[in-house]
Amino acid sequence: MKLNMGTTDRIIRLSIVAIIAILYFAGQLSGTVAIVLGIVAVAFLVTSLIGWCPSYVPLGISTRKGR
Repeated sequence: MKLNMGTTDRIIRLSIVAIIAILYFAGQLSGTVAIVLGIVAVAFLVTSLIGWCPSYVPLGISTRKGR
């Protein structure tokens, strides 16, 4: 597994995770929207922590500098 996410990409994803969590715990998200955004948040969190996004692989995308 070759890392393909740069620092900026990871920070943006973690920021989106934080926003979704804040909205959920503030009671602004509920029902199906909360479930879908929760799944997105978990996916963003995991990919940000490991630095590899599987959806970038088939497209040949890498936001990592110098790689």
